[in-house]
Amino acid sequence: MFDGSREMEGPDRLEQDSQRAIRVLVTVPWGTLSGGAEAMLSELVGGGPRHGYELELVFMESGPWPEQLAAAGHRIEVIEAGRVREAHRWVASVRRLARIVRERDPDLIVDWAAKTHLHGAPAAILAGRRQRVLWWQHAVPEGHWIDVLATLLPAKAIGCTAHYAAEAQRRLRPRRPLFVVPAGCPAPSDAEGHAEAGALELPAGVPVVGIVGRLQRWKGQDRLLHALALLRDRGLSCQLVIVGGDSFGLEPEYAASLRELVAELGLGGSVTMTGEVPDAGPYVERFDVLVNASDPEPFGIVLLEAMARGVAVVAVDNGGPREIVEPGRTGALARSGDPEALADALEPLLRSPGLRRELGRAGRERFERHFTTEAMCRRFAAQMRRLARVDVAR
Repeated sequence: MFDGSREMEGPDRLEQDSQRAIRVLVTVPWGTLSGGAEAMLSELVGGGPRHGYELELVFMESGPWPEQLAAAGHRIEVIEAGRVREAHRWVASVRRLARIVRERDPDLIVDWAAKTHLHGAPAAILAGRRQRVLWWQHAVPEGHWIDVLATLLPAKAIGCTAHYAAEAQRRLRPRRPLFVVPAGCPAPSDAEGHAEAGALELPAGVPVVGIVGRLQRWKGQDRLLHALALLRDRGLSCQLVIVGGDSFGLEPEYAASLRELVAELGLGGSVTMTGEVPDAGPYVERFDVLVNASDPEPFGIVLLEAMARGVAVVAVDNGGPREIVEPGRTGALARSGDPEALADALEPLLRSPGLRRELGRAGRERFERHFTTEAMCRRFAAQMRRLARVDVAR
C-alpha cells in the first residue's frame, strides 16, 4: 500500500531551488483525453511550471487533445504514426521524431506508453540520445508482445503508476531500473456541476451506487449488475448509475449487452446508464458509494476522484487499489471481482449510512495527504531530476 514513505528518498532527493527546470519531451499515443493515463499526463503538464520541469508533447495521432493544448500555448507536435505493423510509416515516424529530438535536445525523453516506446527508443538512438529515453508502463504487463518488445528496447528506466505494475514489469527481461509515481487528481471545485448530472433523476430514499469507466468487459459493469441482483435478493435496495460509453468502439457488443442484461436480471427500474459524459466528476458527487469492479485494476484514478469528494469507495483487492484503499478505514476491498464478492463488500455500506460517511471522510483525508495533483507533480519532478542529474550550469 502506498503511504508516501518511498517518496524522494536518500541522496537522490535533490533541492530544486538552485536548479533549472528539467526539459522533458513526452511522446503520446492518443489524440483524445479519455482515460486515466491521459488524465495523469494532463495534470503533469499543468504542474510543470510550479515544480521545476517543462513538458513538450509529441502526439502520434491528431485529435482534440493536442489541439486544445496547442491553443493553450503549449509546444505540441503531431506525427501521424499509424499502426506499428505498418513498416514504412513506422520508419518515417521514427525519422521525424529523431529530428525533433535533435532539434529540441531535451534532458529526458519519456515515452508515455509501451506503444510509443517502439517509436521513441529507435528515435533516441538515431538522434544520439539513447541514454536519455525512458517509458511509462500504465498497464499490468501479462506478456503482450508490445510490452515484451518495449522492454527489449533501450531505456534508462521504466516508470509505473503502482508498485503492483512495477512488480509485474520486473518479471520481464531484460530487467530495467523501475520507479513508481502514483497518480493524483485535482480537488473538486466548490462550483463543480453540470446541468446533465444535476438533471439526472434518481429515486429518493435509496443509496446511489455508481461505476465510472469505458464500457469494456474488464471494467466489470456486468459483474456489478449481477452483484446488484444478489443484493436485491438479500432484501437491499439501491440505484446503480453506470457512467461511461463505448469509447472508440473497442467493444460495441459488450456495451449493447449491458442493457440486455439489465432487462434479463429484472433491474430496469434500478439502473441508470448515462452514456458518454464530458466530465464524470459531477456524477460522482451524487453517489453514496463508488465501485471500481476492474480485476485487476492497474491503478484506479476514479477511486481518487471519489475519495476527493468524500464518497465511500469499493474496489477489488488486486492491483493498484491495494495501494490506494485501506480496507475498513478509507474504503472497502472485495476479495475478488466476482459478483458475490462485490455484493459482500457492498452490503455493509448499503446497510449503514454512518459507515458510508466515515469511510468517505477518511478517504478524503487520505486523498489530501497523498494523492493530490500537487503531490503527484512533486514526485514526478523529483524522479525526473534524479534521472536527468542536471543542474543550472548545464
